[in-house]
Amino acid sequence: MGGDDARLRAVVSLAQAMAAAHTPRGCWRAAALGACEALGGSFAALSVWERGRGRLRVLVNAGDRAEGEEEFPDEETYPVHQFPEITEFLHERWAGGGEPDAWVETADGPVEPQPSGGGREAGATGAHGYRNGYCHQRVAALRRRGRGCCVVAPIVLHGRAWGELYVARPVGVPVFGRADADFATVLAAVVAAGISQTERLEEVRKLAFTDPLTGLANRRAVDMRLDEAVERHRADGSVVSLAVCDLNGLKWVNDTHGHAVGDRLLERFGSVLSRCGAMLPGALSARLGGDEFCLLAVGPGADEVVAVATELCERAAELEFGNGVACGIASTGDPIGPVVSARRLFRLADAAQYRAKAARSLRPVVAGRDGEVIRLADSPPKAAHDRRRLRGNRPSVEPPDR
Repeated sequence: MGGDDARLRAVVSLAQAMAAAHTPRGCWRAAALGACEALGGSFAALSVWERGRGRLRVLVNAGDRAEGEEEFPDEETYPVHQFPEITEFLHERWAGGGEPDAWVETADGPVEPQPSGGGREAGATGAHGYRNGYCHQRVAALRRRGRGCCVVAPIVLHGRAWGELYVARPVGVPVFGRADADFATVLAAVVAAGISQTERLEEVRKLAFTDPLTGLANRRAVDMRLDEAVERHRADGSVVSLAVCDLNGLKWVNDTHGHAVGDRLLERFGSVLSRCGAMLPGALSARLGGDEFCLLAVGPGADEVVAVATELCERAAELEFGNGVACGIASTGDPIGPVVSARRLFRLADAAQYRAKAARSLRPVVAGRDGEVIRLADSPPKAAHDRRRLRGNRPSVEPPDR
């Protein structure tokens, strides 16, 4: 019973480790490491089947990684036609209601494709054997990476093949047997349950940090990201810029055309904000609430952010029913004094936005800069030729707000 007890403890440990993970990556890593330890392996990987792209994508490599194997690879993928069991062989076994089984392969198998009629021989052992015509790619990979055997367990989620759990042992140690393959099948089921729970939690987190109308980030997400950004600025001097926008005339649109039209205007401006924000790598586009939006950028210079915000103002002025936006910017790349808290940067940007609102400015008002405010009264936002004339002008600015 000692062996059974040890495996039961391993299953419990795996489930607990995955449940304790706070991120998808943490969950994947816990799954791979837990399965590797439970099966006495030296290396484990978790991969997902991306049906639309016809490939297996490796999510995590854990344990003794070979040269070139990254823990969280950005683009380690394998065409499914090289491993067709994920789409063909497995489905033949369990699509009719049966359970998926794991299988074992060894480095002694053939490295060239063999006729599928060969049955269960040549390097394939375990729960139900393997087709020779399929295993050559995995056998070649085992030899190339100095491993003696592997066990592969399909992961099934919501009744569909989700991906696979792969655990390997080095050359010179006992190869996996049928009992190991059966246990790997159990572990894969535990992993599937853990992944399902993580996906549900991620969906909850997404809802908690997403504005339901526009799909942009919400105020909670901005507050968290801004705190992190200011900490990074204090640590390494990274430029942090915040643009706060107020959508002009929303109340008039709601009162005159109805809230459905007002919501459509908010959605359209959200799309414009997202499109412009994409010009700044890693920028966060968000709706703070009501008619207030913001753009948070970490890294790009202040001039880059001002240029993007200027285009944002021009595009907003072209929206149907809208009357442009009032935009204020505060950036640590400008002379605004020490920024020791997210609250200070937000206050500076908000003050600049109020100034832009009061002046009916067509362009962003920028904290810490001097210059002319171009007013709506001087150049109506709906006049296309005026907007073209304004292109290239330096953005309006605001004196330092101490």
